[in-house]
Amino acid sequence: MRGSLRLVRFAWLAPLALLAQLALLASPAGAQEPLRIIAFGAHPDDCDIRSAGVAAKWAAAGHKVRFVAVTNGDAGHHEEGGGQLAMRRRAEAIEAGRRIGVDYVVLDNHDGELVPSLDVRQQIIRQIREWKADLVLAPRPNDYHPDHRYTGVLLQDAAFMVTVPNVVTEVPALKKNPVFLYFEDGFQKPAPFRPDIAVSIDDVVDKKVDALDAHVSQVYEWLAWHSGELDQVPKDPAARKAWLKTSRMRAPSAQVREALVKWYGADAGAKVQVAEAFEICEYGTRPDEAMLRRLFPFFAAK
Repeated sequence: MRGSLRLVRFAWLAPLALLAQLALLASPAGAQEPLRIIAFGAHPDDCDIRSAGVAAKWAAAGHKVRFVAVTNGDAGHHEEGGGQLAMRRRAEAIEAGRRIGVDYVVLDNHDGELVPSLDVRQQIIRQIREWKADLVLAPRPNDYHPDHRYTGVLLQDAAFMVTVPNVVTEVPALKKNPVFLYFEDGFQKPAPFRPDIAVSIDDVVDKKVDALDAHVSQVYEWLAWHSGELDQVPKDPAARKAWLKTSRMRAPSAQVREALVKWYGADAGAKVQVAEAFEICEYGTRPDEAMLRRLFPFFAAK
């Protein structure tokens, strides 16, 4: 009798074991868990300019991407400003994120007043930890705009601290440091940008233009005004989007072309028309080629 009770008591485990085995059989061998990528820009639209293409590729493949604007953009216009502009730019950022499948966060720090303070560093640490990031993208700390420079400094300052449990204690520290990468830029001093990774965005270039198109106050107003091109912006929405694509989507530099050849091969790399490139930061986890291929699953397997 006791043996019969034991059989009845554990009989319910058999169906669960069978389901577990079926789940394993249904899962493709070596299936990759979704990556978690977070990108930081000084202003709403900065992440889009530097990485909306690769972000769209990650999102389309089921990976999780968040863009963070470290300031609210409340000074970035020639006719508007303050809280009204900040609200407008936040709405534009959220729409841009929606168009490419990216979560968009705008922190409430004043545009043009960013400094590498402890408070803002803690904001960035919280964002990286809450997102449980595998990969962090940010500008290099040398740039024409102080907000851009200090965003790079802040990310460098946070790179190790995200793993320190006694810092920002309300959010659990990461057990593994993410990989930190810099966006491409054209500045030469103190050292030029080095394209360690280059990704073709030819297949998503229109998605990138869609994201930039959402930042109306910037690409069609403020930046166009600042560069003396405001009179060249078409009034028709379709025509101005075409103008945006022509003015913003440029061919890769010679150095980026070399990186494209490395990652895609000579034939495919030579044919890429538009790319986004990134430099490995010395802080955080130092990735080898195998890790980079896992983080950027867009290249043909070796």
